Amino acid sequence: MAGKTQVKVRVRRVYDEPRDDDGTRVLVDRLWPRGLSKDRAALDEWCKQVAPSTELRTWYRHDPGLFAEFARRYRGELEEPERAEAVAHLRELARDGVLTLLTATRQAEISEAAVLAEVLQE
Repeated sequence: MAGKTQVKVRVRRVYDEPRDDDGTRVLVDRLWPRGLSKDRAALDEWCKQVAPSTELRTWYRHDPGLFAEFARRYRGELEEPERAEAVAHLRELARDGVLTLLTATRQAEISEAAVLAEVLQE
């Protein structure tokens, strides 16, 4: 794909130890992770504006069977002005180097961070 810069976006759990190759570390959850100090989180930013709505998060409950529908609905929410602005900001961060999206969920691969990583790499 000539002319298009490939961005590098990773998804990790915020509870995992930071790595040297994480690049910019951004928490994308609406709520602060339980039992985690700000120092241990080693965040560059907390971008809670990009998190799914409380209604969507509550409906989803990280049920693997609902992930496809969650992803579809969440992508719709990402088009709302405040979230779209946050996505644009994250896209800029990703253009500058590696971007690691952090979430507290146990199953990061079926989280909003995973959906967001796909969106940022499109």
